[in-house]
Amino acid sequence: MRDKGPEIEIIRLLKAGPGFTSGQRLSCALGVSRTAIWKHMEALRKSGYRIEASPSKGYRLRGTGPFNGVEVSATLKTEFMGSEIHFFEETGSTNVKAFELARAGAPEGTVVMAESQSTGKGRIGRRWESPAGVNIYLSVILRPPVAPQNAPGLTFLAAVATAEAIAAFCPMRPIVKWPNDVLIEGGKAAGILLEMDAEPDRVHFVIVGIGINVNATREMFPEYIRNTATSLREKAGREIDRTALAASLLTGMETWYKVYLSRGFSPVLDEWKAYFGFKGSVVKVTSFDNIIKGRCLGVDDAGALILEKDSGEVVKVLSGDVEAV
Repeated sequence: MRDKGPEIEIIRLLKAGPGFTSGQRLSCALGVSRTAIWKHMEALRKSGYRIEASPSKGYRLRGTGPFNGVEVSATLKTEFMGSEIHFFEETGSTNVKAFELARAGAPEGTVVMAESQSTGKGRIGRRWESPAGVNIYLSVILRPPVAPQNAPGLTFLAAVATAEAIAAFCPMRPIVKWPNDVLIEGGKAAGILLEMDAEPDRVHFVIVGIGINVNATREMFPEYIRNTATSLREKAGREIDRTALAASLLTGMETWYKVYLSRGFSPVLDEWKAYFGFKGSVVKVTSFDNIIKGRCLGVDDAGALILEKDSGEVVKVLSGDVEAV
């Protein structure tokens, strides 16, 4: 993949001021020739940027930038999250690509993003519908120094970061559904898929896949999920800036990951509980062929779902699909 570093820095510099930025300043800042700057400008134009050039003044951006890895990188102010962004117009699955990169040694915080996925992955072998040009599909590589049995806590971390990002762009408060969905007014707006490579005593890496329905309209959803899925645009009544939302999401991921590493799972879980919307409700949990019904009492300190059956028996559920009854 071609190095996008110089183009990211060019976009950052052009965004820094409202007027023109001289070619000489860009050349000095990047340590490359004016000819090299011109070549990067041409590449940026081909990727969708509108860049005005003046022989006497330099360059300036016109309008908003396209949704791509350069634009998201240029917007981020994180330390390591998104330090490398691999952006694809289309891929099978961002989780699969991230898994390949992680096995090849990609550093923690590397992100894979795509405009569309042909085989987007949801939980329990389900498909994540991934139309082009409207939503966010990304996967993050993490290398946490934790035992494999503790890694599922990262699902809660990702849910918190996703809910916080959505809340910043949507007037309706999102709620999280155990263990990995984010809902707005009952409709599924985002999902999280955690995949891991580990030995019995240590984690090699974790892939955190996040899909957010951002600007998809109801008509874009296949019939089988049309009544259960929603998007930020449907709820907010306006188009959402995907670049800003992606940057907010990755910033939140870094913030909460630092909390997780320094203070443990407890503060992450406490924040997750603030978004949890099913405590006290009667729910049905389906895990393969097993179905458990009961009143949701919340989650325990490890994140397991606690249900009280009609018989009064209290059970812990470690995995499954939750539905309100």
